[in-house]
Amino acid sequence: MTRVLFICSRNRWRSPTAETVFATWPGVETDSAGLAADAETPLSADQLAWADLVCVMEKRHQRLLNNRFGRALRDKKLVCLAIPDQYRFMQAELVDLLEARVGPLLRQSD
Repeated sequence: MTRVLFICSRNRWRSPTAETVFATWPGVETDSAGLAADAETPLSADQLAWADLVCVMEKRHQRLLNNRFGRALRDKKLVCLAIPDQYRFMQAELVDLLEARVGPLLRQSD
C-alpha cells in the first residue's frame, strides 16, 4: 500500500481533488492538507509521518514544507507537481494534470 499526501495552500481545490482522484486507485491511500493558517485541513506532523510519498503543488509549498517540517521529511519522497493555483475542485483540466504527473509515480511504486 502506498500512502500519498497531497499538499497545497488552503486545501480547498488542488490537494482535495488529488486526494479524491487517487483514492480509488488500487494499492493507494490518500490524504490532503494545506500549509496556510486558514487551510481547511492544516498540515500536521502525523500526516507527514503517515505518508510514503508527499506531493506539493508548487515550489513555494516545497520551501515552506522544508522550513516547517524539515526533519519529518528526511525519509520521505517529496515531489513538486508544478500545478498553479488556477483550478477549481475536480475541474477536468486539473484532474488530467494530476493523472499525468502523479500516475507515473504511483505506477513506479507497484
